Amino acid sequence: MHDRKRCARALGAILVVLALGGCAGAPQVHAPATAPVAAAPSGPPQSLLWVGNSFFYYNNSMHGHVAQLVRGDKSITHRGVSVTISGSGIDWHDVASYLGPDRIGKYSFVGDNEIRFNPPGRQFDAVMIMDCSQCPIHPQLGPIFHEYARKHAETIRANGARPILFMSWAYKDKPEMTAQLAEQYTKAGKANGAQVVPAGLAFAKSVARKPDLELYVPDKRHPSLAGTYLAACTVYAALLGKSPVGNAYAAGLPADVARHLQQVAWDTVKEYEGR
Repeated sequence: MHDRKRCARALGAILVVLALGGCAGAPQVHAPATAPVAAAPSGPPQSLLWVGNSFFYYNNSMHGHVAQLVRGDKSITHRGVSVTISGSGIDWHDVASYLGPDRIGKYSFVGDNEIRFNPPGRQFDAVMIMDCSQCPIHPQLGPIFHEYARKHAETIRANGARPILFMSWAYKDKPEMTAQLAEQYTKAGKANGAQVVPAGLAFAKSVARKPDLELYVPDKRHPSLAGTYLAACTVYAALLGKSPVGNAYAAGLPADVARHLQQVAWDTVKEYEGR
């Protein structure tokens, strides 16, 4: 009996020594340090991800019209990619998944439909987001707009890009939406340090100056070609900081109509950013 007790005590002592020795001598394993993500470059975005809904993709996609406006200016390099879901709100989009490595923007179609693989790493300097057409001012969905404007802005910055909000326009038969949408988008922009593209205000200004020019299709919500072109000119003016007035690209619209829309876009951006 005594021999068993002595053996047990000896074994216990050995285990304690081994345990202490293991704690003292075992190599410490550290998780590899995560390289800090570089901040988004300043100035006009050379690559822009559009995140939204049918307001973006009508008329062969607004981002394509912006690309055509930019094409005539050799001092600017710009490419855009559009990610849209029909009828979507700001909370429908998984922005983090869009910005992951080897995903959207990994390659581009150039020239005669050739594929060009873009350099690895961050693919977009900025991400522009819009909510559904009435969500920011809807009683139940308004708080979600502000919640996800914050969440997406944080995600975008964490991936080294700049967040931008696209202020949508009022329905043709509900012009009071203009001021309401402008208020909420401006509030969200200030709260999250995000630039706001005032497309909705540009629509209202065009209607005031030239009410006979149709900016809507028959549903009174989605843009006509003129509406898409006006919004594209507003994006161009806001993000590139340049006037679109005199730009050769007119999207097939009459020259006087294109000139009117270019001027409205530039005047709107100057007024809005001068607040």
